[in-house]
Amino acid sequence: MAKPVLYSYWRSSCSWRVRIALNLKEIPYDIKAVSLIKGGGEQHCNEYREVNPMEQVPSLVIDGHTLIESLSIMHYLEETRPQRPLMPQDCYKRAKVREICEVISSGIQPLQNLIVLIHVGEEKKKEWAQHWIMRGFRAVEKILSSVAGKYCVGDEISLADCCLIPQVFNARRFHVDLRPFPIILRIDRELENHPAFRAAHPSAQPDCPPEAAK
Repeated sequence: MAKPVLYSYWRSSCSWRVRIALNLKEIPYDIKAVSLIKGGGEQHCNEYREVNPMEQVPSLVIDGHTLIESLSIMHYLEETRPQRPLMPQDCYKRAKVREICEVISSGIQPLQNLIVLIHVGEEKKKEWAQHWIMRGFRAVEKILSSVAGKYCVGDEISLADCCLIPQVFNARRFHVDLRPFPIILRIDRELENHPAFRAAHPSAQPDCPPEAAK
């Protein structure tokens, strides 16, 4: 069977989520880098539009199918490769994992995404990103206060952790003060040296610019 191919951009948090999930499930894959900035963005070229009509990353070619949208991809991996599960057995805990994923993937990340920041403009983009990340992290921290163990939901790594860690990186990139979010910070520290997370980190990607890999 052909090795899965992930269309990815090194600093894309949505691509990063999927890289973590693939690594945790120990699924070998190849990366096809898509630059979001070169020539106005390779994601907008006709060739890539055939892969992903939303002109975004990630896209995953797997099992003879092309899948888009990071959460949809991760749930497909979970359903087709249930070994090394990233969802709890308990229905309530599963709901909380989905809740955290949705807050991040719908309520934070799209509002500080590249296409939005370009529209907002250079002068206001930092303030804009900080506002929406802080707003979303207040909600995530509140949810975590009732369900977190060692990780986001209990003591097993889940899809929620796959979404949280890249968003913490984005928060630091926009100089968000993370001191009000001690649980988020603790989980980030817990996972920063985990092999699956380290291998998925932007600095470890083949398309990471040399100056950013330092």
